[in-house]
Amino acid sequence: MSVVLEPVRRPLLRETAHRLIREAIVRGELPPGSVVRDAELAERLGLSRAPVRDALARLADEGLVRAKPQSHTRVTPIDAGEVRDAAAVVRAMHELAARTGVPQLTAEHLATMTEANQRFDAAVRAGDADEAMRADDELHDVLITACGNRAVAATIDRYTPLIRRLERLRFSVPAARESVARHERLIEACRGADVEAAVRVTAEIWHELEELAD
Repeated sequence: MSVVLEPVRRPLLRETAHRLIREAIVRGELPPGSVVRDAELAERLGLSRAPVRDALARLADEGLVRAKPQSHTRVTPIDAGEVRDAAAVVRAMHELAARTGVPQLTAEHLATMTEANQRFDAAVRAGDADEAMRADDELHDVLITACGNRAVAATIDRYTPLIRRLERLRFSVPAARESVARHERLIEACRGADVEAAVRVTAEIWHELEELAD
């Protein structure tokens, strides 16, 4: 497994620091309950403390860390209720992305989705949860991009990490193999420009993640 928190060879904006630390939390490199210190993170990333502090403040707003004034910042525990709520919101946004994005899809979009699902399948067979989730995100990002709704994209980006933490922790090869088949059904619906079928499959995919919280 590659290390997310490694020295960076070029200056980073606060958005990049936020992304790298968030990925480390989702992957479990910074596990629930662990104390995070801006000075240590800044050193590991090769950054000044300012963008790291900004990133931690944003992560606190997203529910991934909790800061205790004048004391420390900890990675939050995984809360089933928060995951369930986040999954419901993410599901609704993906349904909207499918409804408005399917009519905009091109042959290139469909090829990207197919290739992403092939990589997802290979990662599942290898038991590689991290690569499976990357491929899964890339597949669904096609519809998010095609729909052209920035609010949808921002909302999904905001709440998906809460879901991915639990999903990675409870990664199951048999369950993931079922997702390969669902992806295939989604791609076929998209290829046929069947908006309602694409929305139904999308709802099914993300509803399963709501159930994971239970």
